Amino acid sequence: MSKNKLKKFAELESFKHVIQPTFDELDANFYLKGKWRSDFFKNSFPITLELGCGKGEYTTELAKEFPQKNFIGIDIKGSRMWTGAKYANENNLKNVAFLRTRVDMICKCFEKNEVDEIWITFPDPQIKRKRVRKRLTHPIFLKKYSHILKPKSKIHLKTDSQFFYGFTLGVIASEGHMLDDATSDLYNSLVKREHLHIKTFYEKMFLKDGKPITYLCFRLNCQD
Repeated sequence: MSKNKLKKFAELESFKHVIQPTFDELDANFYLKGKWRSDFFKNSFPITLELGCGKGEYTTELAKEFPQKNFIGIDIKGSRMWTGAKYANENNLKNVAFLRTRVDMICKCFEKNEVDEIWITFPDPQIKRKRVRKRLTHPIFLKKYSHILKPKSKIHLKTDSQFFYGFTLGVIASEGHMLDDATSDLYNSLVKREHLHIKTFYEKMFLKDGKPITYLCFRLNCQD
């Protein structure tokens, strides 16, 4: 492991707004499950998650725009998360947290109906057929989200992958979920959409390469 990565991991340990539970801690009734508002943020504001947050651009930028909401970026890659975590620390963003864990562990981290909104920004499309169950909009994951989300809460997806966009549309249709919005070319759409001006590190790369960005907004048809 490079010295730079080791330095980043050490800094993550020092950031109070970065939570890095072990799998054993998650299995043993994670101490913040059901208590993010009361024990971490110490307010009653809504909670928004950014899943696979990468460098955390959406987490931090949305937090700046909406000080009356709480935002949690979730990713397993600490070296990427460090960018957003350091930015939040340096800018004293009180409504931001970063949770370093796998997305499939999400139900161990949040209580039923504890979350108000989810953003999925430029996830790995997991194109190979044998990886289908790893896609973050696969019904297996949507079932997990349905447990932690409040009824009728929105899930947003931004991706450069037309494949993943189409796959998700198919899941929404086949599972009977409610599609609120969809575009296969966000920045050439005539429809004005709020809060979609935020561009991640990877999104800027895709746009530079001439790739259209797709966007979906949908709600799950049932909760546990």
